[in-house]
Amino acid sequence: MAFTAVATVTLLLCVMTGPDRDDLDEFYTGYGSLSPLRNGLAIAGDYISAASVLGTGGVIALCGYDGVVLALSTALSLMLLMFLLAEPLRNAGRFTMGDALARRMPGRGVRIAACAVTLAALLPLMLVQLAGTGQLLAFILGFSGDSLQTGCIIGLGALMISYAAIGGMKGTALIQIMKIVTLLGSGTVIALLVLNRFDWDPSALFAAAADKSGVGSAFLHSGLEFAHGPSPRLDMITTQLTVVLGGGCLPHITMRMYTASSARQVRRSMSWAVSCVALFVLIMIIVGFGATALIGRVAIAQADPQGNTAYLLGSRAVFGAEVSGAETLLFTTVTTAIFLTVLASVAGMILACANSLAHDVFATRVQEMSPRREMLLARLSALAVGIPTILLATQVQHRSLQPLVTLAFCIGASAIAPALVYSLFWRRYTRTGLLCTLIGGTLAVLVLMPGTSLVSGSPVAAFPEADFNWFPFTTTGLVSVPLGFALGWAGTVLSGRRKAEEQRSDYEAVEAWILAGAARRES
Repeated sequence: MAFTAVATVTLLLCVMTGPDRDDLDEFYTGYGSLSPLRNGLAIAGDYISAASVLGTGGVIALCGYDGVVLALSTALSLMLLMFLLAEPLRNAGRFTMGDALARRMPGRGVRIAACAVTLAALLPLMLVQLAGTGQLLAFILGFSGDSLQTGCIIGLGALMISYAAIGGMKGTALIQIMKIVTLLGSGTVIALLVLNRFDWDPSALFAAAADKSGVGSAFLHSGLEFAHGPSPRLDMITTQLTVVLGGGCLPHITMRMYTASSARQVRRSMSWAVSCVALFVLIMIIVGFGATALIGRVAIAQADPQGNTAYLLGSRAVFGAEVSGAETLLFTTVTTAIFLTVLASVAGMILACANSLAHDVFATRVQEMSPRREMLLARLSALAVGIPTILLATQVQHRSLQPLVTLAFCIGASAIAPALVYSLFWRRYTRTGLLCTLIGGTLAVLVLMPGTSLVSGSPVAAFPEADFNWFPFTTTGLVSVPLGFALGWAGTVLSGRRKAEEQRSDYEAVEAWILAGAARRES
């Protein structure tokens, strides 16, 4: 009943805050009307997905120290975006990542490549959110059966498409704000209750978690998550590097930079976003360790081998045997926050994909396309992206979803991050170099990912019954990240000195307002 009420209220809010006329700036950016606080909350809401809440909490509960490092890496990624890319992205872009890249290298090929990479990076994440929805609701509501879980995926998927198509940027931002406030508020209370169970002594909490982990002191040291690989230390470093470089560069995060009305606004927005994510990381560490300390690592793994239910199990266990009405209300708030997280995360990703399709692919085919027609295309693009995603999610719901999360972050680190860094800061960078970075980095990830241990060769892989594991790491970052940067450099060098000098002069013409915000022109 609570979930139905939340869905109804959020959809009504999207209708009320959606654009009331055919205005592209209102639909794509909400006129930059959000205050730094609200925009920062929306950025944090987009950044903290259901995969972060459930997946990171599970890694902390099952792997201890390694999960803490993963959580800290997610916060570090947003800080990297804040200090290095946020302001130049806001100055260079207008609506999409394609705008930012095409600012100094105009051309339809650049925009199409940017759209293709956006879809390749966000489609796996959308599948993770939707496919996990059926399992999540089954756990919360206590039902089983494939048909019911599939029905949940289809129903919620349709709702998320409606959020993106009707609400636009302002509507989805409002949902993100509701989500992050509810998530952090309820999570803070749960974390305080966990600490109270251990007399406000974090060392006692960690010691109890190690005792209940079944692995003793290894739970509080690095290497547990990657212990079965040939190079645990290198695998861990590569994974963290991929998260740091890829997390903050994903298109549904960078599109929020364009909603700030000034460089000062984007800096203040990012400050709020980083603060929220830092609080989220602290909550996840306490609740994750609390789940292990209160119910044990074995029980968490039995409920879900990936530990995706650890956050909910820890929230429920902190109340003890006797549960009062107030505690029931708090647990309901926790589950509602996770439900909102799923809704808001996918809505933001669908909006980013739809905006890129409409603005970077379709609108560039027609000169002077009317705003009304482009908005119609954006809404139809939300359907074109959302419907196949729902169908695919119903097919992968019983597989391990970790490879899809890793795939998205690897594309962000191997293709999007080098493309943005080179485009915004390297004067000599050419169009050929940019295309080599985007296409080559993405293809490298797609080729290497099927060979990792996340896909086959282990009991928790997506295909545990098969073994075609030939790449000895859990992520592709060790090869694909350096390759993405190298391909950008090689493509630029092979363009020739004359072409590089021509495009360097093009960059110098816009360098002042990309880096310092001297002006902001239309795309």
